[in-house]
Amino acid sequence: MNRTSRPPGRHRPTAVLALALLAAAGLAVPAAAAPSAAGQAGCTGQSDQPDFGPNVHVFDPSMPAATIQAQLDKDFEAQKDTQSAQFGPGRVAHLFKPGTYGIHDNVGFYTSVAGLGQNPDDIQINGDITVDAFNPSDGGSALQNFWRSAENMAVTPSSGSDRWAVSQAAPFRRMDIKGGLQLFPASYGYASGGYVADTRVSGQAASVSQQQWYTRDSALGSWDGGVWNMVFSGTSGAPANSFPNPPETTLATTPVSRDVPYLYVDSGGNYRVFRPAVRTNASGPSWANGGTPGDSVPMSQFRVVKPGDSAASINSSLDAGCNLFFTPGIYHLDQTLNVTRPDTTVLGIGYPTLIPDNGVDAMHVSDVDGVRVKGLLFDAGTQNSQALLTVGESGKHTSHAANPVSLQDVFFRVGGDQAGKATNSLVVNSDDTIVDHVWAWRADHGNSGTVGWTTNTADTGLLVNGDNVTATGLFVEHYQKFQVVWNGQNGKTVFFQNEMPYDVPDQGSWNSAPGTAGYAAYKVGAGVTTHEAWGLGSYCFFDTNPAVSSYHAFEVPQNGGVKLHSLLTVSLNHRGSITHVVNDAGAVTPDGTKPSNLPNYP
Repeated sequence: MNRTSRPPGRHRPTAVLALALLAAAGLAVPAAAAPSAAGQAGCTGQSDQPDFGPNVHVFDPSMPAATIQAQLDKDFEAQKDTQSAQFGPGRVAHLFKPGTYGIHDNVGFYTSVAGLGQNPDDIQINGDITVDAFNPSDGGSALQNFWRSAENMAVTPSSGSDRWAVSQAAPFRRMDIKGGLQLFPASYGYASGGYVADTRVSGQAASVSQQQWYTRDSALGSWDGGVWNMVFSGTSGAPANSFPNPPETTLATTPVSRDVPYLYVDSGGNYRVFRPAVRTNASGPSWANGGTPGDSVPMSQFRVVKPGDSAASINSSLDAGCNLFFTPGIYHLDQTLNVTRPDTTVLGIGYPTLIPDNGVDAMHVSDVDGVRVKGLLFDAGTQNSQALLTVGESGKHTSHAANPVSLQDVFFRVGGDQAGKATNSLVVNSDDTIVDHVWAWRADHGNSGTVGWTTNTADTGLLVNGDNVTATGLFVEHYQKFQVVWNGQNGKTVFFQNEMPYDVPDQGSWNSAPGTAGYAAYKVGAGVTTHEAWGLGSYCFFDTNPAVSSYHAFEVPQNGGVKLHSLLTVSLNHRGSITHVVNDAGAVTPDGTKPSNLPNYP
């Protein structure tokens, strides 16, 4: 994002199939009733009451509130500063066992805050789970409030409204806010988020200075505000579809969705991971009718991964049939992590950061059913990787519709911390994959020597070759060629946010074809006959050379089966231009950091 100047504003076993049928009927499934396919091959020696290590703080309602608050404050002080913590090594998680707490948790960089109940209301926070723009260097804006999360709690805000003033990679999930939700800084400064899912807000959710926002499968008392691109799917209380004036795009349901896998404590004090069922044409929080349908897996079937563990040992656990639970920390990988068994869950808390060394890819997921990857940050190493994460095999079209792979809160970074290089960040070959809340970011700022046109090199953020892939909440920024390339049939995207690269040196080095200036941000392959997307925004800020332009932000085949809705382009501070919105349609980006809007194409 431009951080300096902005305008206001995815063949089940029989037992699992039975659970799926219960879920389809809208019935909650008791966690203990559900056996797990993953892990039965022989994952042994793991504990149901594991040691999560020093970076995970587990709180119990019997603990003095002052003791809890002191730990929260200590962690925030270490993780709050944009200048020192944004690319620092700190990683932390705050986990609250069921009960009631009177605390105020300011959530800093690389911090996950989550309840350990089966449902949000099992943890009652009388106080705040909050983010604001706290640092003088931010000048009151929230443009760099990244990499933090809140999940699975009920909050009764101390002042009537909880504040979650964030930009990218800061999910707010499975929350029950008993009051209002403010998505803007207290200063009303710039913000460029964001993502809410499976959440209930009894009062008003107000975006105010948020430039774009996506809300999925939620229930709001009401909604107020929006600058360029506010998108809602399956959300009661959302405003009517009115793009571009006001700039709100509303779908009554979400085509395909699945709530995230999450850690909880059962009545015996043992840890388990709940795995929600797939929903089609969903509306409202998955837990709203008494519990989220799905199944659960005991922690004895998870390898708890800690900083210092080798890639070889992690792969050995995967081969033995274990799921993975990554604790907060930084993980250097000298070999690719290979997820080959169906129904494997790979779950991270506290932004565990996977860095591939020596040019290896960080992770490969085989073309199998039901793999879930959630809560990981893939950070490119200094030798080029072909891809940071690859799902499935190219050209293999096996249906996974009944039990898809899901990638959720999975983030990618090329540069910023080190001079990373990766040709692609995410490659999706498996059919029916759910891509739910991804930020793929080629850094535009960071530590000295980590950012530059020939320094942190990266072609494409997302490459989709699978059919029937659905993306909900897709953020892709600053890659050097096409930001997204979608070659699979029948793809769907609900909400897309993009910025083109800031540092293009000259037009001659950034033309996608002879006579075609620049690269589209979102390219649907020429052979695609069915594709649909809603709420798509692309911005340019060619700061190195404002004479640079892109012919269009969206490039699609011209046939009746490829349809785009609610599109816009913006030239930030009028640094360069985008001539058309999609293909040859739509006006050039105007001066004054104002959008060029196109309600539908064709």
